[in-house]
Amino acid sequence: MIARRTLREFWATHADAEQALRAWFSEVNNAIWKSPADIKRRYPAASLVAGGRVVFNIKGNKYRIVAAVRYDIGVVFIRFVGTHAEYDRVDVMEV
Repeated sequence: MIARRTLREFWATHADAEQALRAWFSEVNNAIWKSPADIKRRYPAASLVAGGRVVFNIKGNKYRIVAAVRYDIGVVFIRFVGTHAEYDRVDVMEV
């Protein structure tokens, strides 16, 4: 279960990301991830980071999502969504 509001706010200013973000949301919302291996099976390009953080490449790596995954309760928290350039300026563990 994830909230869509952060994604909607992002695609309101980056309209070309809407379709890709909607597709990602739908897949993730219906996924049952028990471990990082489950994510890597579906998203081999995703980067697994310490603390349950995962970086997803969206729309051919033009955009990035940083999510905190709680495998024990089946929840994905979106911590950051932005352009690749914006992502380069954040600390994944601090967002």
